[in-house]
Amino acid sequence: MLEGFTLWPEERAAFYRQQGCWEGYSLGEMLRRQAVKRPHTIAVTAYGQSYTYEQLLARSEKLAAGFQQLGIEKEDRVVVQLPNTMVYVETVFALFLLGALPVFALPSHRYNEISYFCQFAEAKAYIAPTTYQGFDYEQLAKQVQQVAPTVEHIMLAGDTDEFTSLNTLYREEAMQAVEVTGSDVAFLQLSGGTTGLSKLIPRTHDEYIYTLKRSVEICDVTADTRFLVVLPVAHNYPMSSPGILGVFYAGGTVVMCDTPSADEAFPLIEQQKITMVALVPPVVIQWLYAAKYRQENLSSLEVMLVGGAKLSVEVAKEVMPTFGCTLQQVFGMAEGLVNYTRLDDSEERIIHTQGKPLSTLDEVKVVDEDDQEVPVNTDGFLLTRGPYTIQGYYKAPEHNQKSFTSDGFYRTGDLVRVDEAGYITVTGRDKDQVNRGGEKIAAEEVENHLLAHEAVFDVAVVAMPDRFLGEKICAFIIKNKEVDKKELLQFLEARGLATYKIPDRIEWLDAFPETALGKVSKKELRLLIEEKVGV
Repeated sequence: MLEGFTLWPEERAAFYRQQGCWEGYSLGEMLRRQAVKRPHTIAVTAYGQSYTYEQLLARSEKLAAGFQQLGIEKEDRVVVQLPNTMVYVETVFALFLLGALPVFALPSHRYNEISYFCQFAEAKAYIAPTTYQGFDYEQLAKQVQQVAPTVEHIMLAGDTDEFTSLNTLYREEAMQAVEVTGSDVAFLQLSGGTTGLSKLIPRTHDEYIYTLKRSVEICDVTADTRFLVVLPVAHNYPMSSPGILGVFYAGGTVVMCDTPSADEAFPLIEQQKITMVALVPPVVIQWLYAAKYRQENLSSLEVMLVGGAKLSVEVAKEVMPTFGCTLQQVFGMAEGLVNYTRLDDSEERIIHTQGKPLSTLDEVKVVDEDDQEVPVNTDGFLLTRGPYTIQGYYKAPEHNQKSFTSDGFYRTGDLVRVDEAGYITVTGRDKDQVNRGGEKIAAEEVENHLLAHEAVFDVAVVAMPDRFLGEKICAFIIKNKEVDKKELLQFLEARGLATYKIPDRIEWLDAFPETALGKVSKKELRLLIEEKVGV
């Protein structure tokens, strides 16, 4: 078993197997089953190119054979930083077939994040595009190579003189069979961390396939489903709730798009007869506006899933009448627990809640600051455990002690209330984190980067309200010498901070408000910026 993975308690593992949650096969085997069952059904299409399930399996096996020849083996970590393309799908399935572990990175990540993932995961390989949306990943790869000694192979999707081109790795000879079981770790996902860089979340094949199975049932995903991907596909939400893997589990068709812009997405909905799409609230707002002036026929759309951040009631009310489809709210976390409103729920429930757990075996507690359970319909902190909620972060024993109770409940950091029917309404966050349109940013990480600038004496990063994104990043700074905002933002870019982590606003202060204990009062700072922006 992977070193740094927290094993499931034997008693609970046996119970979940007995209940039929864990069936013992891998994500690679899932693709193999569909290739036998639906060989000629289109599995995935992107930008005029399509693969059937049979073709997708063949492509993935050929790439897996090439990875094998490079020496990539079971449990080797491979940082995968690819956009929404066919190559992404082939790459992750090739790694699943080998039992190697993708470490899912986002195209927006830069040197700061990628170098950390490669070092911390002790990655054997790093896979990225050569260029994407104007950014030079080949140059990034050169930088990473200098600081990540375990990275033996750098593979780029495109032409490259410096590194290995993915295009050259497809082999006609069969890959050597690798035994991959359901209890094996499938991949490492990124957490929306609150301190420093993202923690890594190990997910097993068993638990992840169970989420796919239940998500497919709840969201009514079938072989007829045509699912449009517009969010970065490496996120947990567009990957599994029900996401591309849920669609593959059901034998449906995934249509890839690398932007959520209505200019590209709406024509695809019309042309490809899209039935389902997953969005975050800011994109919903964009689409609602675009729908007023665009002329595409969107009548094929049956379900619009919205998650990543809380959808405001006023926006939720507009979705169904504007698009003529069912709104399905999703609330979950890469660590496990996923909640959905149901397709047959009342409009009131769909609009006002974030759904209920996907499994009857999900255990949910709402507790006060003393870990005492609170009454129904009372705000409190959300704790959970169940057949697909992790037992611990990867190689993080100290953090695990804080994030998990002694009996295995995960402290989500969400403030919620739960009604008599088990439906959850999210009311806030306990953790020091900014949820910028679904991208979760640790305040401490941004603060640490700003403190590295000689002109910054002290800094406090808080969430500020935004009508479009829900929250944006505001940095309150005490200077010790003159510096302008532009210089600070350029400084952060030069340090390789992901673009979505760069503060949207900087405010200068002479001193920070303090709590009774003498700590910086971020509550007061949030109130201060709320007054200024007037949202």
